[in-house]
Amino acid sequence: MALTELLSITIEAALKAGKRIMEIYENEDFEVDFKSDNSPLTKADIASHNIIESYLIQTGIPVLSEEGKGIEYKDRKDWNRLWIVDPIDGTKEFINKNGEFTVNIALIEDQKPILGVIYVPALNDLYYSTIDDGAFKMAGIIEMKSFHEIHAAAVKLPIINSERRYTVVASRSHLTQETKDYMKTLEETHGKVNFISKGSSLKLCMIAEGAADCYPRFAPTMEWDTAAGQAICNHAGYSVIDWETKEEMKYNREQLLNNSFLVK
Repeated sequence: MALTELLSITIEAALKAGKRIMEIYENEDFEVDFKSDNSPLTKADIASHNIIESYLIQTGIPVLSEEGKGIEYKDRKDWNRLWIVDPIDGTKEFINKNGEFTVNIALIEDQKPILGVIYVPALNDLYYSTIDDGAFKMAGIIEMKSFHEIHAAAVKLPIINSERRYTVVASRSHLTQETKDYMKTLEETHGKVNFISKGSSLKLCMIAEGAADCYPRFAPTMEWDTAAGQAICNHAGYSVIDWETKEEMKYNREQLLNNSFLVK
């Protein structure tokens, strides 16, 4: 399949999953369970995973999902292409009902993200990208549309605003001392900086959109937390640098836990 066709399938999967997530979010009671790493899990996570997997399976490309069955490295190390999926990024935000959660889907080729889709169900905002065509945003999708309708209405990223002060975006739930220390070094260079706190992959979306300049992350994340956001950032002209290797972050590694990283 061509990237455009894969993107169309991915967007439809994300929108359909987001619709089901919002039905649960707005109308249904849900219990919160906890996984082995003590991270929360709801029926919305499972529902989203099942919907997305039902779409991606038709591509014939293997899927690595946060809520899917754990796949050992020996079984995936030779995959040159795979989907990396987070059915709900920001489950804590979902539980707290602050709207800052996303659906993340990325296509990885040779350890690099070549396609990314992030849908923000509570805001009806869609971010997407491919390595061939760049990154885009469509705000306020209120009903399922064809890819051609979406693309015709989407805005190419980034949207540059040279008037604003240097802006740092960081995690709402994981604001570490290392992040605070890094912000002090930025103030030495840029003077007083704006600080915005956001949940989920919205932080990466803000960089790609041009609404923030820098996202330092010195707290644990997994590959599915960042893959789609890195795709969109990379294809908008920004970098996601592994703090240890000083190179662009790679995917389908033996250890799925990311190192600290910097987006700018």
